[in-house]
Amino acid sequence: MAVDPEVKGMTLMSHHHHPVGGGLAKQLVVLLHGYGADGEDLIGLAPLLGQVLPDAAFVAPNAPFPCASAAGGYQWFDVWDADGERRLEGARFANKVLQPFYDAQIEAHKVPPEELYIVGFSQGTMMALHTGLRRNVPPRAIVGFSGRLMAAHLLADEMTSRPPIMLAHGADDEVVTPESLGIANDALRAAGLEVESHVIEGLGHGIDETGILHAARFLRRVYEAIQE
Repeated sequence: MAVDPEVKGMTLMSHHHHPVGGGLAKQLVVLLHGYGADGEDLIGLAPLLGQVLPDAAFVAPNAPFPCASAAGGYQWFDVWDADGERRLEGARFANKVLQPFYDAQIEAHKVPPEELYIVGFSQGTMMALHTGLRRNVPPRAIVGFSGRLMAAHLLADEMTSRPPIMLAHGADDEVVTPESLGIANDALRAAGLEVESHVIEGLGHGIDETGILHAARFLRRVYEAIQE
């Protein structure tokens, strides 16, 4: 995939975790952090999810832009912009950065392009869905925690891949309300996608053991399905 001139030269600092099985990578899992955080915030999922994908390398990039409201944190785009079109423009620009990042990491780890898994949290879920559904080679799966779907009305025209998706959301989330899960679930299914969704009681805006267990089981099913 050619690199867009707008983003040529941009690099994303990233955090890495080798396959827990100790061998060469056969899959690549990219972890996309939430607003105001960085890649280190999610790389801790690697040894947990690596139990079901022991041959997967994990990469967690920092988003490309510093976050003004969180010192030392990063953002994929400005979530506080009241103009929905500008937020979408920001996501589109981040997509231009992430697509070549995926490709470069796939090449660096020498894994097949279809063996990409994308996992996001909060704003990272927004980017996981936005970028994963616009890959030329479909990712193997997308997992999203505590996020939402952007621009559902554009899926029919822009969607180029149909990976299975798992979404999880805390029932007590006050940052991204749990209604966002239902909206995303309905829109994605209406677009013909396979979606598994979970509302987790007692959880706010975060990822807990229950969510990780749901994600691990989902990833295991996806992995086992391609072995049959």
